[in-house]
Amino acid sequence: MATTNKQLFKIVDGLAEARRSSGQQYDTLRVRGKVFGYYWPRTQTVGLKQTLSEQLALVAERPEVFEVQFTAGGFGWVVVYLEGIDADEMKELVFEAWRLSAPEELVAQVPDLAR
Repeated sequence: MATTNKQLFKIVDGLAEARRSSGQQYDTLRVRGKVFGYYWPRTQTVGLKQTLSEQLALVAERPEVFEVQFTAGGFGWVVVYLEGIDADEMKELVFEAWRLSAPEELVAQVPDLAR
């Protein structure tokens, strides 16, 4: 089942200190000023920060759902097509992107979704 933009926003809004800001072309997802994702309403896609190994694994596993966006600072960003991913998997990916961007003291206060 596809993830809707409302489900995506609910996931983001549920993360500690996560903020969404809307621009003309896309929304930016941040935690304490650090970007962890982008949402493009026109294409119904999300760009999320991941580790390089996770970026490559996701794209190799399901290239119809994930594509390489770019790499920066040792991280691999992936484009996720909302129509190809369910809300539970999206929650895990958004949490991981948030976790990679949030300060350590904030991450320590939040239970890990993977446990």
